Amino acid sequence: MSAPMSEASAPERARNNLEELGMDAMASSAAEYAALVAGGSKTFSQALMEMTDAQVAAVRARDLDRRVEKASFPYVKTLADFDFSFQPSIDRPVVEELAALGFLERRENVVLVGSPGVGKTHIAVALGVEAVRARKLTYFVDCQRLVGDLKRAAEKGALERRMRFYAHLSLLIVDEVGYLEVDKEGADLLFQLVSRRYERRSTIVTTNVGIGAWAKVFGDPVVASAIADRLCHHCTVLKITGRSYRTKDLAPERGAGNGA
Repeated sequence: MSAPMSEASAPERARNNLEELGMDAMASSAAEYAALVAGGSKTFSQALMEMTDAQVAAVRARDLDRRVEKASFPYVKTLADFDFSFQPSIDRPVVEELAALGFLERRENVVLVGSPGVGKTHIAVALGVEAVRARKLTYFVDCQRLVGDLKRAAEKGALERRMRFYAHLSLLIVDEVGYLEVDKEGADLLFQLVSRRYERRSTIVTTNVGIGAWAKVFGDPVVASAIADRLCHHCTVLKITGRSYRTKDLAPERGAGNGA
C-alpha cells in the first residue's frame, strides 16, 4: 500500500486536479484558500463557496465573450460608455427602457435616425450587448453586407437556409441603411427578410436618412414603403440631431468659416 499523501502536497494535488478539469479560476486560488482554512480564517464550506463562485463567474465571462464574438459587433460598447450630455436630443429614459429588453419580448423594432457620427451604431451595439447578456441570439450586420450575403446565397441555391438563419435571430441589428443605395434584387431580398421577422422577432436599424427617403435608397417606392411599414408598425424611432462625436473635440472657430 502506498504511503498516505502528506498535508503539504494536498493543495498542490488539488490545484493540479482542478487545472486538469479546466477549473482554472479555482486552481489559481486553491493554495490561498487551503492556507486560510488551515489557519482557521475560513471554514471549508466558506472556502468552497467562494472558490466555486469565482469559477462560475469566470465561466460566465468566457461564455459572454464567445456570444459577443458570434454576434459580430464592430466593437463592444455599453450605454455606460455613451455621453448623453453631448447628445441632448436623445431621450435617455427611452434608451434605458429599451436596454431592459422589453421590446424583444414584445417583438418590437427600433429605428435610429441621424447624421453620421451621432452615436446611432453605439446605441445599437449597446442594446445588442444587453441582449447577448440576456442570452438572446443576436447578430450585427451592415446593410450592404447583409444584401451581399443574401445575394450570394441566392446564387448558390442556399437562400432559404440563409433566410432561416437571419429570421431565427432574437435580435437582428442592420447598420447603415441609406449610406449606399440598394438595387432591386437587394431590396426584394430585404423585403422578404423583414416580412419573415415581422411580429415574430425584433430588428434594430440605423439609418442616416429619414424613413420617408427610403424610396431613393431602395430604388422602388413600393418596396421601400412595404419595408418601412413592417419595420415601423411596432417600433420605437429615435431621432438624433446632435453633432458628430468625431468632431466634438474641435474648437468652435475651427468648425466655422472656410467651408469647414
